[in-house]
Amino acid sequence: MITCPNCGPREALEFSFGGETTKRAGPTATDRELAASLYFRRNVDGWQTEWWVHQSGCRAWFLAERHTTTNEIRRTYRPEDREASPA
Repeated sequence: MITCPNCGPREALEFSFGGETTKRAGPTATDRELAASLYFRRNVDGWQTEWWVHQSGCRAWFLAERHTTTNEIRRTYRPEDREASPA
């Protein structure tokens, strides 16, 4: 089960993974920095903040804090709530 911030708890099959959250390379980034931000991921063993979409429901994108080893999701929230997030 994954809790959609809009629809509430739903079966995991209704959702699609969008990748880990990353910082975009700025306009003055070098080619190496740009390539790193586009192609390389941290491959965390533990808690990670990720993008998810409720594909078979409201179709909204949201953020989830998921443990990459156990797949436990401890929290989901809307992108606009990100600044208020303690994580």
